[in-house]
Amino acid sequence: MTPFFSNKRLIILLVCMIILVGLIGYSMSDRRDLSWPEQFVQDTVGWVQSAFSGPSHIAAGFFESVNDMRNLYEENQVLKSHLDEYATIQVEVNELRRRNDELEGAIDLKEDYDLMDYTVRSALVIQRSPDRWNEQVGINKGAQNGIEENMAVITSEGLIGKIDQVSQFSSTIQLLSDQDILNRISATVDADEAVQGFIEGIDPETGYLQFTKINIDVELENGQTVVTSGLGGVFPRNLQIGEIVDYEYDEFGLTQTAYVQPSADFYQLDYVMVVERSAEKLEEDIDPDAEGFGESENEDNADSEESNNESGDDDS
Repeated sequence: MTPFFSNKRLIILLVCMIILVGLIGYSMSDRRDLSWPEQFVQDTVGWVQSAFSGPSHIAAGFFESVNDMRNLYEENQVLKSHLDEYATIQVEVNELRRRNDELEGAIDLKEDYDLMDYTVRSALVIQRSPDRWNEQVGINKGAQNGIEENMAVITSEGLIGKIDQVSQFSSTIQLLSDQDILNRISATVDADEAVQGFIEGIDPETGYLQFTKINIDVELENGQTVVTSGLGGVFPRNLQIGEIVDYEYDEFGLTQTAYVQPSADFYQLDYVMVVERSAEKLEEDIDPDAEGFGESENEDNADSEESNNESGDDDS
C-alpha cells in the first residue's frame, strides 16, 4: 500500500473538505425547500430558543413590573402631596372668596346706613365657645370704641343679635338663636298691613326663628320679609331678620306664631357690624342769634322790672 493512503488523518481531512465543498455548493444553490437535516437542526434550535426565551421574558417582565410598581408608588406619593396641597389651596380660596363677599356686602351696607341716622362700627369675631355656640360670640370692640349694651349687631345679610356685655376693648353678642326667655326683639312684617310681634329664640327642631304674639286676624304669607319694628326703643327700624317659611296658631287659638328663615348665617361669623341708633330730637335747638330771641328776652326783663317797681310803690 502506498504511503499516501496509509496516512489516515490526511484521508479524513480530504474527505471532510470534499463534503464541506459539496454542502456549500448545495446550500448556495437556488432552492426553496429545506432538507430534512436542515429542518431538524432549525426545529431543534427553535425549540431550545423557545424553552429559554419564555422564562427569560417572564423574569424580565417581573423585574420590569417591580420597577414600574416602585415608580408608580413614588409618582402616587407625589400626586397625593399635590392633591393635598390643592385641597388646602381650594379651602383657602373658598374661605377668602366668602370673606371677600362678606366684606364687600358689609361695605355696601355701611354706605347705605351712613345715609341714614345710624352709626355703624365694624368688628371682628374673636371668640366663640363650643358649649354656647348658638348663644354668644365675642368681638374685638368695646367701650373705648363706642360700643354699648343692647346695640343691634348685623352682618351683610341681616340681623344676628345685640350687644349683651361690654368691656373696655371687647364685647359679647347675644345671638337671636339664644333660647333665653329675655331675648326678645320687636319685629314686624314688611307689608302694607301692620303685623307686629316678637322674635323669641329659635326652634330647635326646625332651626327657624320663632316670630310670636302675632294677631290672630292677620293674614300671613310665606316669603314675607320680617324686619325690626324699632318700637322697642333700642333697635333701629327695618333691619332685616329673615323670611317667613311657615306659620301656625298657638295652642289657645289667640295668636299666631310664624317660623322665620334667618337671613344671616349664624354659623359663619367672621365680620360683624354694630349699629348705633341715633337719638331722635324732640325739640329743635334754640339759636340765640335767631330773630326774635333777644326781643322776647328783653320784653320779659322789662315786664319783670315793671312788676318789681309797682311792688315797691305799694310797699311805700
